[in-house]
Amino acid sequence: MLFIVLAIGVFLIVFSTTKFKLHPFLSLLLGTLFVGFASGMPLDQIVENINGGFGGLMTSIGLVIVFGTIIGTILEKAGAALRMAEVVLRIVGPKRPQLAMSMIGFIVSIPVFCDSGFVILSSLRKALARRAKVAVASMSVALATGLYATHTLVPPTPGPIAAAGNIGADGYLGTVILIGLITAIPAALAGYIWSMKVATKIEVEDDRSDLDYDYDEIVRSFGKMPSALQSFLPIVLPIVLIGASSVLTLFGTEGGIAAFFVFLGQPVIALLVGVISALTLLPKYDEE
Repeated sequence: MLFIVLAIGVFLIVFSTTKFKLHPFLSLLLGTLFVGFASGMPLDQIVENINGGFGGLMTSIGLVIVFGTIIGTILEKAGAALRMAEVVLRIVGPKRPQLAMSMIGFIVSIPVFCDSGFVILSSLRKALARRAKVAVASMSVALATGLYATHTLVPPTPGPIAAAGNIGADGYLGTVILIGLITAIPAALAGYIWSMKVATKIEVEDDRSDLDYDYDEIVRSFGKMPSALQSFLPIVLPIVLIGASSVLTLFGTEGGIAAFFVFLGQPVIALLVGVISALTLLPKYDEE
């Protein structure tokens, strides 16, 4: 019976979000209340458990989620996501546009929400499809699966951090990042293969209507973009710090320097360092 109650609770969350366009936070809250009532939980314990669950999660990973979101937003608004895409394109080359698109999504979605990443890179996707004379559907699939692979599996994207907190692994984010990356590679590769074998045969409206997308014009329209080092640093630096801390902890290394790097590798501190490095991308320091 409890499984049925949980299934109905999940259905209510999905239905209220998609059908009534209710904010996911409120949908989750209503679904939680339903499960509490329907499972026969005492009324006073329902509120206590909601507060305890939410509060406990925010205690362990709240600041990490905030810092990760700040980094992603700055990278999105400053044009750093497009700069990272350019770097990948130069490495992979124009002859493998689907592979380039998948790798771009894979990297960009580590700090940037996947839906925002798709919007940011949408014009680039269409321009590359036109330049390489390939189906837009194949480029869309390659980009979307690359984005989702890391968005759902690799911190500091908030989703994987929250999942780590739920299973008590928030103190081992270095391990979570490593396993997430290893798992995300075959997931993205499966999407890339599908984009090449199946999606290339699918014709969509974009194939006929988006003939005015020019890659060079799109890049120029973004104006002055940050350097490659500035663009990648807010992502790479926290991951390196967290990874170094995990290695030092694993081998039981002690001492002043080791303790300092273990401190820097704490997820909250590592993400804060990432936020500081992301601030260099801002054109000016004011409230706007």
